[in-house]
Amino acid sequence: MSRPQAATERRLIEIIRRAARRAPGVRVGIGDDCAVLEPAAGSLLLATTDLLIEDVHFRRRWATPTDIGWKSLAVNVSDIAAMGGRPRWGLIALACPEAVSLEEAEAFYAGVQALATEHDVAIVGGDTCGSPRGWVINVTLLGEAVRAPILRSTARAGDVIAVTGSLGRSAAGLALLEANPAPAGVAGDARAEVTAAHLRPRPRTREGQWLSEAGGVTAMIDVSDGLATDLGHLCEESRLGARVELARIPVDASVRDVARALGRDTIHWATGGGEDYELLLTCSPEAFDRLASGLARATGARLTSIGEMMPAADGIRYLDACGEAVPVGPGFEHFVTGRARA
Repeated sequence: MSRPQAATERRLIEIIRRAARRAPGVRVGIGDDCAVLEPAAGSLLLATTDLLIEDVHFRRRWATPTDIGWKSLAVNVSDIAAMGGRPRWGLIALACPEAVSLEEAEAFYAGVQALATEHDVAIVGGDTCGSPRGWVINVTLLGEAVRAPILRSTARAGDVIAVTGSLGRSAAGLALLEANPAPAGVAGDARAEVTAAHLRPRPRTREGQWLSEAGGVTAMIDVSDGLATDLGHLCEESRLGARVELARIPVDASVRDVARALGRDTIHWATGGGEDYELLLTCSPEAFDRLASGLARATGARLTSIGEMMPAADGIRYLDACGEAVPVGPGFEHFVTGRARA
């Protein structure tokens, strides 16, 4: 059996160049000191960046290099989606140990390119480096907004709080991947659904663009660190409080199945699990039904009302079925000892 080829810097650059595709708006792509890009006339440029670090955001015990590449771009695409924008150009920086093989590196960039192709993103550059411990990935993504971007800071008291899709799937998938031995009583399709949600999340770009064009959305954020944390960000920026009814938070049957098998709490996963990459938005009460029905027709995505924005003095409250305020677990927080999301 031949030994795997080592991944050198030059080889990695060649992999990136082969994977990159020609795309509109790219005057000069990979190969020069900078990419030269041409945004569409009249559009606004959106920019976001994210770090993914081994054993914080992913574990290579169960995430393949292709999974890691996909997810590293997906978390950035989700940021553009939350502004109602169109993702356009990505730059991928990868630091990995010298033991990483060329095959693993190619699989990583294949994962990046698979999601890039799905969302019409052109990879236009990046960097490579050796890492003394584990993989470190930094992605910078540029996008465009033809209309005014939807911000976190423009919600209004009395607005409906709504979320696309369902929450808790990624946390359920992570719990299954960590379980040893694997629990009985979880059907294969449920297992596949939640683990895929954790390993290869699907950003809501079509939904974000449709919501931006439809009008009526007052504020929006993606659910990356968990509902509790991300709603907190939205409230802080809008200088408002919120009331959420826990019974109205959408949780899929697959998540409930995993929770039963592991003896875990679905509401904890839904409010604090994070990495669902759904869209959390606010809109006027009059606009909600129109947005929910229109979004379902246009994209197939469900939009669920889960609460109401309140004056800042009311704080953020999560209500149980009896209408009593109850504490919910915090979402993901960096710099807290012992907390890793992978």
